[in-house]
Amino acid sequence: MVEPLPNFTVAIVGRPNVGKSTLFNRLVGKRLAIVDDTPGVTRDRREGHGRIGSIQFRVIDTAGYENAHDGSLESRMREQTERALDDAHVAIFMVDARAGVTPLDEVFADVLRKRSTPVILMANKCEGRAGQAGLAESYGLGIGDPIPFSAEHGEGLADLAEALLAHEPAEDADAALRPTRVMTDVSQMEDPEEETADVEFEGPLVMAVVGRPNVGKSTLVNALLEEERLLTGPEAGITRDSIAVDWTWTRPDGTTRDFRLVDTAGLRRRAKVQDKVERLSAGDTKRALDFAEVVVLVLDATQGLEKQDLTIGRIAAEEGRALVVCINKWDAIEDREEHLKGFKQAVAISLPQFKDVPIVTISALAKRNFPRLLEAVIEVHKVWNRRVGTGVLNRWLTAVLDHNPPPLVQGRPLPLKYITQVNIRPPSFALFTTRPADLPDSYKRYLINGLRERFNIPAVPIRLMLRKPDNPYEGKAKKR
Repeated sequence: MVEPLPNFTVAIVGRPNVGKSTLFNRLVGKRLAIVDDTPGVTRDRREGHGRIGSIQFRVIDTAGYENAHDGSLESRMREQTERALDDAHVAIFMVDARAGVTPLDEVFADVLRKRSTPVILMANKCEGRAGQAGLAESYGLGIGDPIPFSAEHGEGLADLAEALLAHEPAEDADAALRPTRVMTDVSQMEDPEEETADVEFEGPLVMAVVGRPNVGKSTLVNALLEEERLLTGPEAGITRDSIAVDWTWTRPDGTTRDFRLVDTAGLRRRAKVQDKVERLSAGDTKRALDFAEVVVLVLDATQGLEKQDLTIGRIAAEEGRALVVCINKWDAIEDREEHLKGFKQAVAISLPQFKDVPIVTISALAKRNFPRLLEAVIEVHKVWNRRVGTGVLNRWLTAVLDHNPPPLVQGRPLPLKYITQVNIRPPSFALFTTRPADLPDSYKRYLINGLRERFNIPAVPIRLMLRKPDNPYEGKAKKR
């Protein structure tokens, strides 16, 4: 189950490279935001569940404020920061005490004074004596007394908590943390009365949108949200952090489904990644895959299926995620039937871990075919949570062995005694045999394909683990 964010919202703002992302990571208790000495690493708004003692809040990390109004990338980043201020109950304005108050700090302070959002001024990097002069300068910004702070070392958190308490809504004062995910061991569950059952989980469906740079991932998420939540533009590699946004989809029939949409940075081939920040972005994308439930692999219809797309698909298979292939910019294709046929053949050959993967064509700019994409995501999520009864599994195994038994090993038959499903998300099975090391990989693949076909488990990886049954007499002395 995914943890809902509190209603009390805190935005961290300031010019580039003053330590906003370092503070964000400290408040959420995880290294979620990318941190580097390079100015301007953060571009999109990133949200998390912050906590200081008993105070819980939704915290927003923002891009460094740039005084740009010309439609450039920096200008669009500034607009994202201003939207975060509109959503916040209180803003934390950070300045670098070691660098002192700069002209850009003064410009941003003037902007904040004209807004209705309350502001907490924090002078970061105040550890030691090097920041004392900058701390004194920050009094001149005219937005209250600064809190001396060190985001790197956590000094000053008690003062920050006291300042936040003055702005905390009463209804959030006693909010309790809830677990972010429920782990399920299906071996402890009763077998379904029918052949298969799809286990239901509360909370939003976590859908990670992944792909190469500039294929339209952020444009797709913005189009689903019907707002410019994420930075987009013709520049490749705009997205750096993995940004999660909660969203509720209303179907045409009026029913709803909750999603957590995760936009990720584009993944290029490792050999082409030279920049340190891009390496950090790639690591952040892979962490997003770890926590996703369904991966939507976005392809560019005008470029075809490339090797890096298949690499991303294989990463999803290794992590056990369900997969949907989304072909964007379909409105730019003329011979659509032939193009779609080529995509299907390439995916079937190159990603055998996922059989019968849904392939959906869309146009993110024109907002076409979104319902079909979302229904495909919901359907593969059900398959990812599918549970097969032990009785029907073993009847299937008996029929398979009668029809096509495993090959002899050194002239001896290899007995396969028992099979059961031990987990879901993805469907995982344990097959018991006295000599697990002797079962050929080809026969193991044959069994996996049989499970997939017989119990209708497309578009998700299947894990088949070989186990040796316990010998009740092993280790006991022989009786005379």
